[in-house]
Amino acid sequence: MLPTLKQIQHFVAIAETGQVSRAAQRCHVSQSSMTASLKALEEAVGAPLFSRHAAGVKLTAAGIRFLRHAQQIDNAVRDAVSAAAVTPTTMSGSIRLGVTETITAYVLPKLLPALEQKFPRLELEILEKPRGDIEAEIRAGRLDLALLLVSNLPEMHQVGCETLLRSARQLWGHPDHPLMQQEEISLSDVARHDYILLDMDEHISTVLKYWGQYGLSPSVRLQSCSIEAVRSLVASGRGVSILSDLVYRPWSLEGQRILRRNLSDRVPSMDVGLIWKADTGPDAQTDALREFLRVALLETMR
Repeated sequence: MLPTLKQIQHFVAIAETGQVSRAAQRCHVSQSSMTASLKALEEAVGAPLFSRHAAGVKLTAAGIRFLRHAQQIDNAVRDAVSAAAVTPTTMSGSIRLGVTETITAYVLPKLLPALEQKFPRLELEILEKPRGDIEAEIRAGRLDLALLLVSNLPEMHQVGCETLLRSARQLWGHPDHPLMQQEEISLSDVARHDYILLDMDEHISTVLKYWGQYGLSPSVRLQSCSIEAVRSLVASGRGVSILSDLVYRPWSLEGQRILRRNLSDRVPSMDVGLIWKADTGPDAQTDALREFLRVALLETMR
């Protein structure tokens, strides 16, 4: 017998929370119902999907393989429901949209289906560029709109800016890392442990800036341009990192668990927003796209 959609959704919830009890709360069912659902799913699949330990559960090799397909199914159903609620517009024409690498990797995959559903006749040209290049092309009129990390932007003249999403930064660590056991964690606590530094989309300059405000710097053990490498290193206990909820996933590619914790010191959020050339005249296409993105971005990140 094939697994049911409900069983798949329960499995995804357990995988993403790491605990049956928390998954049951998220899905608004009893813990016994969640356990029974998982047991039925494992019987249908013919393999154990989790191994149990004191802190919760861990994906098995079969569970890692199954999770990728389960998430695709869950996302496809959610997209189908969203698509049914969206009324396509008849607006046509073309818009040149600039994006940075973080947006390409973590926003566009979820956002594009909604855009294509809403604007089926609109020709959307998406160009990935470094932030500085995007700013210059917005000013020159070679881009109509840009979706990027506005928390990195300097003060700009003749450029409109709107923040659409604020994503908190938290400490990521292995469940058994000493910092994960503390009731309260400060940056000075983090500075005493090995740190895994992400080198992506001006992240290093952001890190140095907010650490410097406290007269501190991270003890960098390893540095990588790959978020998946950082995720795997943190999950294997090689160090900790402070990263945005936007790019968080509770498991590494190897199926190892990653926890996140709030910091007692103020750490700036990673803000996603739009910029455009402020002195251009009214444009119905660009205005419609901006209006849609205000809502769609929040919906796709849930």
